Amino acid sequence: MTEAWTDRKMRSIMNSCVNFKEGTTFLSSKDSSAEAYTGENIFKYVLSAIEEVGPENVVQVVTDNASNNMAATKMLKVKMPSIFWSSCATHTINLMLEGIGKLPKFKNTLEEAKSFIIFIYAHHTTFALIRTFTRKRDIVRSGVTRFASAFLTLQSLLEKKDKLRPLFTSTDWEKCKWLKSVKGKAAYNTVLSIMFWNGMEYCLRVFSPLVRVLRLVDGDRKPSMGFLYVELKKAKEEIREELKNVECNYRPIFEIIDEKSKGRLDSPLHFVAYVLNPYYFFSGSTSSIYTNEVSNGFCTFAEILYPDDLENQNLFVNIEFGKYLNKEGPFRRPLALKGCEKNDEFYNPVVPGLGLDDSEVRDLEDDFQSDNDAVEENVEFESDDDVVFQLDEYVVEDEALETLS
Repeated sequence: MTEAWTDRKMRSIMNSCVNFKEGTTFLSSKDSSAEAYTGENIFKYVLSAIEEVGPENVVQVVTDNASNNMAATKMLKVKMPSIFWSSCATHTINLMLEGIGKLPKFKNTLEEAKSFIIFIYAHHTTFALIRTFTRKRDIVRSGVTRFASAFLTLQSLLEKKDKLRPLFTSTDWEKCKWLKSVKGKAAYNTVLSIMFWNGMEYCLRVFSPLVRVLRLVDGDRKPSMGFLYVELKKAKEEIREELKNVECNYRPIFEIIDEKSKGRLDSPLHFVAYVLNPYYFFSGSTSSIYTNEVSNGFCTFAEILYPDDLENQNLFVNIEFGKYLNKEGPFRRPLALKGCEKNDEFYNPVVPGLGLDDSEVRDLEDDFQSDNDAVEENVEFESDDDVVFQLDEYVVEDEALETLS
């Protein structure tokens, strides 16, 4: 796995990590400030990491979907055709959610929510009022990814609907100096708008299934690739049901999901991981699992893994996999079959239900620092009687809710 980032001294750093059955470990880092972050330079760095580990020990390279990484992918396929280059699933699903958030039915609602939250957190008086009416419960939630933060914040805002509406019809709001400001009037109209709250519910109903998949791929409990193919299909079906099977409503969403998945989450490696996952393969009819799409992906995987080696391709697909496909030998033992019945948090990737339950929310949330610490870190004095909270990029403003709007 490789990525690039900029440290506090504005140095451009490239680093690589290795993921194996024992977990993930750091491999190396490189100060690349003096060179352009091009596909060729990425390829050279990745190649050196592969050679350090040993090409025979590497199955895939994982990066985000940046164009320079995709350029490096093509070079690696020429140099080492039997090594796969996969797109980061977390980044890909984030791109899906961002794309959906830009659709007209979502965009206006999300922009209103963003403007409202920024207004509330931007002033000492409005922040104090919110804290009073919500019993000191924050609207902003912090999650393990930017989109998780944005989703949890929107969910938190909707949960506080019945506490926010009385605030904007109270005498406390009438006394607030921001009452007649442009943003104050906009916040008032937002909170009292039935259309806004209906839009919030609509957004969260559509986002929830994909956020569950995001939680799956961003977790460290177990490898998620073998579950991803099915869970994305489940997410699409849930979205279809939430939108009452009205094609004109779900089709634009499906188009975004399919577009972002293509070439990223539908590689031969993904199909093989799925078909070799006994949780699915031994739970029902193999004909419903080993479809033409999966079969083609499986054969392509063998051709990539053993290029120009028909003997090993045949051994892999027609002999060894045949035993698995027909549940022969050790695959037929009662003990092996019993193990595939397991359906708990360490095997089943998601908890059934339409929305995220309390345990899922807790898993997504990081420990949020105390209010006093947040104030001390983010506060900026503009006058003796007015304190403006400059929202940290990992909390809500242009880096979190911008993900959606």
